[in-house]
Amino acid sequence: MKKLLLIAALGLFTIGAYAQIKTPAPSPLAKMEQVVGLTDIAIEYSRPAMRGRTIFGDLVPYGKVWRTGANANTKISFSTDVTIGGGTVKAGEYAIYTKPSKDSWEVMFYSDASNWGTPQEWDDSKVAAKVKVNTMAMPMDIETFTITMDDLTNNGGNLGILWENTYVAVPIGVPADETVMASIDKVMNGPSAGDYYTAAVYLSSNDKDINKAKEYMDKAMSLIEKPRFWQLRQQSLILAKSGDKAGAIKTAKASLAGAKEAGNDDYVKLNTDSLKEWGGL
Repeated sequence: MKKLLLIAALGLFTIGAYAQIKTPAPSPLAKMEQVVGLTDIAIEYSRPAMRGRTIFGDLVPYGKVWRTGANANTKISFSTDVTIGGGTVKAGEYAIYTKPSKDSWEVMFYSDASNWGTPQEWDDSKVAAKVKVNTMAMPMDIETFTITMDDLTNNGGNLGILWENTYVAVPIGVPADETVMASIDKVMNGPSAGDYYTAAVYLSSNDKDINKAKEYMDKAMSLIEKPRFWQLRQQSLILAKSGDKAGAIKTAKASLAGAKEAGNDDYVKLNTDSLKEWGGL
């Protein structure tokens, strides 16, 4: 009996050992990252090979939705909103599905990117963009399925899909020009209220130039239409530290009133304690 158990244990060990053997994947996983303008585009997909087979119109039938690769659905992500087919596609991750035909393809960007292959139930409401593009014949066969980002400019590029002797390109626009112009306008218009406020709080909290902190806080408050109680709290602390006790008391009372209105007990206590310390109560 002991001998049988030992043989069985050795058999299980042998099977477990063989299970550790790794072999190349028939359709290896690929990951690609490309900066287009100021947008990060990442693509993750599996790459099947021709292996002597006829691909389009046979292995990949015409007129049917294809996962656009092998294994799990092909994924693409955008760090900013982009434009595809004249419409806006929000920043995020999408599955790429295609419907090939001989002369043109439909390329679809699907908001559910968690499928293994195509969805069990197709949902048109999840199609964030759909574009029809013409096929281009390649002068040679592409053995391994390939996705690229081609013809890059500051404002876009082409998502290229290549296999067998077929190439399709999907134009994708990115908002580089709009982003740069907005940045130029912001910088040329000078610091924002938030910039002044953050700088003032930093200078005060780290015991640096308190007069500069007060100057920055005054500028911040002049740009804020209706300062909130937590902003007024920071201003009162800077005023007190700069020696303006009367201004600190006035501002702390305004912060206290705002905190009471908002039902924020923490700031009610903070302001009450400071007012007692400064002789305001």
